[in-house]
Amino acid sequence: MSWARCPSRDHRGHHDDEGFQDVLRGRGTRGRSGREPHALPHPQVGHPRASEGGAPCLPPPSVPPTAHRRRRAMKPEFERPSNDVDLGAIALNRAVSRRDFLTAAAAGGAALLLSGVPASAVVASRASAAPRDSVVLLWNKAFLDGVRESKLGPPMVARALAIAHTCIYDAWAAYDHRAVGTRLSGSLRRPPDERKLSNRVQAISFAAYRAAADLFPRSTATIFDPLMASLGFDGADISRDTSTPPGIGNVAAKAVLEDRHADGSNQLGDALGGSPGVAYSDYTGYAPKNDPMDVRVPFDPTSVRDPNSWQPLRYVDGSGNVVTPSFVGAQWPRVATFAVAPGSLRSASGPARFGTGGYITQARDLLDLSADLTDEQKVIAEYWADGPHSELPPGHWNLFAQFVSRRDHHGAQSHGIERDVKLLFALTNAIADAGCCAWDNKRTFDSVRPITAIRTLFHGQVVRAWAGPYQGTKMIDGATWFPYQPRSFPTPPFPEYSSGHSNFSAAGAEVLRRFTGSDRFGASTVLRAGSSRIEPGLVPSSDLTLSWATFSDAANQAGISRRYGGIHFEQGDLDARATGRMAARDVWRKAESLWEGG
Repeated sequence: MSWARCPSRDHRGHHDDEGFQDVLRGRGTRGRSGREPHALPHPQVGHPRASEGGAPCLPPPSVPPTAHRRRRAMKPEFERPSNDVDLGAIALNRAVSRRDFLTAAAAGGAALLLSGVPASAVVASRASAAPRDSVVLLWNKAFLDGVRESKLGPPMVARALAIAHTCIYDAWAAYDHRAVGTRLSGSLRRPPDERKLSNRVQAISFAAYRAAADLFPRSTATIFDPLMASLGFDGADISRDTSTPPGIGNVAAKAVLEDRHADGSNQLGDALGGSPGVAYSDYTGYAPKNDPMDVRVPFDPTSVRDPNSWQPLRYVDGSGNVVTPSFVGAQWPRVATFAVAPGSLRSASGPARFGTGGYITQARDLLDLSADLTDEQKVIAEYWADGPHSELPPGHWNLFAQFVSRRDHHGAQSHGIERDVKLLFALTNAIADAGCCAWDNKRTFDSVRPITAIRTLFHGQVVRAWAGPYQGTKMIDGATWFPYQPRSFPTPPFPEYSSGHSNFSAAGAEVLRRFTGSDRFGASTVLRAGSSRIEPGLVPSSDLTLSWATFSDAANQAGISRRYGGIHFEQGDLDARATGRMAARDVWRKAESLWEGG
């Protein structure tokens, strides 16, 4: 199946069918610093079932993300779907977290409860109960709880969610009349009289359970065993009899998991050169060029041997331990992808280099953003942070997929299961491949983070910037500059270029847009006054609503949030938005070909 080619717009609003190739040719994708750029060009869009040549050509979104201040807090009122399994996470009438969703009843409107700030910060208007969720959403929620209990980094989370939903897809495909699996093709296909809802639910659950226990083992007893029991299934059933639903699920998952155990990620900690028994340990011999920066003491310029390169940070984490994290995912360029050719989305030029005007300009632009941060921008930075103990940036888009499933009334019957299987299969693999693209660039260019670049350039000079919690904007020594981040997690432990957030989010938005046939999102979240983790009690000064008219709006806001937070430079954000959509395009084509019969 082919898709209609749309004349696209670049970030400046100009039509440019070649905009997606700019980053690969070394031109990058630049906009005006500190301003939300237009949506990046969309390569091809349409509905999953659009006919040949009939895919709609959608223009880039014109409605920017908005923030509306409200003076009076609203109390959350919500109900659990009748088949929603309580995984021990939430009690009714308590403060809600991002894992809880509400769908509005009137006129197709929706309010989405998601937050990167404390659970007490999130409120929503009165909404009706969500329709009955499919078994796919139940397992997706369980996977996200597994992520929250794990200590995995972003690319590991993206990979894990993709594997889990691929296991679900392969088990479901055995009961479809056309779809083929990723590993065993159509060899597991069951006859028409067995293609019943109950068989699909059981096969999916066994595949999901095997994947979850393999990928998030510490959560097996606390999350996955209780879910299986609540569904009436016995996780101890390891049957390989493919004439039964448990056998289908077990065999489908086994084929996927065995393949991915050797995909280059070192999930099992058995790769030669890695730390024996340490899951996902680096086995490539990466070593940073710079000595660690201890953020607890005055900046030492001699620790920066190469101002182009990433510098590890030493700080006190949220548990009170002094830590110096190494490069998370240094081996990721060697990880197998689903559809994107390895290295094909690597930048031809990379980030600005020390000694050039671009290097200085990107640092000054970020200082200007830091100095003029509004409450809205601070809230955006915190909402999208997705740091430790959250579902991380890849999982954030799984939450958006759950919202779309409920908004569009997928439901728990066979048709709803089919739609949820396909949506999350394509979404998670697109995000995982986009992550491989981001980490390929991170390893290739080993690029400096803003905290190192700004302190190196401006130590001993007075600059205007955010001066720290409750300090507002002041004139400070550039050597003391700190991003708008918690002291316990000042900057993620991997190089800057290109942005993982922007890659993940652009890929997620592109798949959601293709799957639904529209860029329309219509979601929002309310952050309570004073709910900031960085400046609690002060930010925001009154309740503030973030809303997204389109998926692209949400993805663009996720990207710029890292510039507000002092984590990324503009080029690292904008280039990644382009490559994230390119990765999603490739994954979408392959996923669609599989569920259409290969």
